[in-house]
Order: sequence, then structure tokens, then C-alpha cells
Amino acid sequence: MKEKVGTIFSIAKENAPIHGCTVSREICGGDNYVAYFSLAKNSDISAEIHPYHKLLIIADGSVDVYGANDLQKSLGVGDSVLTPSDVAVGVRSKDGAVYTEMTIRRNDQMNEAIKAGEVFKLAELVPYADGRIVNMDVVHNEKMKFVVMSFDAGAGLSEHAAPGEALVFALDGEGVIGYEGKEFPIKAGENFHFAKGGLHSVKATTRFKMALLLTLE
Repeated sequence: MKEKVGTIFSIAKENAPIHGCTVSREICGGDNYVAYFSLAKNSDISAEIHPYHKLLIIADGSVDVYGANDLQKSLGVGDSVLTPSDVAVGVRSKDGAVYTEMTIRRNDQMNEAIKAGEVFKLAELVPYADGRIVNMDVVHNEKMKFVVMSFDAGAGLSEHAAPGEALVFALDGEGVIGYEGKEFPIKAGENFHFAKGGLHSVKATTRFKMALLLTLE
């Protein structure tokens, strides 16, 4: 995963649009392709047909996803959409935007709560529960898992190591990530990257929600 390790960062702030341009930066390659896209004002990624879905997660600004079969969806900060496969789909932005794009293959196991072409918020997929951690697998395959988690205030995960790299998307509230003996306060809109085998923990300062992308390549 081509991302800095062991520090708080912001996908939105560190991938600000460049005037008049569309910019992409690959984070993961291969079948589990993940990239950041930055769209300047009035930019347009013309409609293309792909034999797979794309999961878009908007970090900043707004986009319109458009295409065949009268597809026309507007997304703002915190919104996501799973694009349809095998039909022409494009992305444009009037005011500029930054988003994460993940390739979702046909044989990937997608949660039935997610419907192609419907706008949703990752933070709304799981509820808070008193004294509990709630977890939902959004999509997974043998080499990738994308999950959303909610933590009641004070709840947390004890120190452990993951079998692959992991990218955290803080979605709501505030928490503290422990990583290799140091603590990093994190809040909604910020991100963190664990290296493979990196010892880490998570504890909610307030009620806290996050998404986690785990890659095993």
C-alpha cells in the first residue's frame, strides 16, 4: 500500500485538486485496485464501461455520477456509491472533489445492504450500541476486507497485529489509535495506515466510527 505509515493524515487535504486537472494516485494495484482521485472545478471523467463495480468514497467536495440507464447521482462529503458494472459510468464535479475509488470484482462478497447505484454513507451502515463494538463486513475476498465499525465511548480493541496492511477512515466522533508504542488521536475526516505486522490498538474517546481497508497482498 503506497501510503505513509504510523501518522495521522487526511486524504482530502493531501490530495487537493490541481487547477484544470484530474489527478489519480494509486494506493494498491492489481485486482484490489485502490486510488485517490482529485477533480478540479468543472472536470469530468467521461463515461466508461467496466466489467466490475467501483466503490467511491467522497472525502471532499461533491461529484455527480452519471451514465447509462438514466444513472444520475449527486454525492457530497461522507457519501459513497457502488457504481453499476457493464454499463457506461462517468464522474464529474462542478466545484472540485477528492475521493477514494476501490475496484470491486464480480466474485467479491458484497454485503446485501449495499445496492449498486444507490448513494449511502459508510457511517450509517452500523449503529452505536451501549458498551459494545459493532462490526459490518462491507466487501471481502481472499486478499482484501473492507469493514465498518462503531465503538461506544471507552470501548476499544486491545493491541494486536494485522496479517496485512490496513488503511483507516475515521467516519464519526473521536478515538485514539495506538501504534508501535505511541498514541495518535484521530477524528472524523482523518486517516491512518498500519504496516503489515504493526502492533496497534483502537480506543474510542467519544462514540467513534471508522472504516478499515485490510489488504493481504
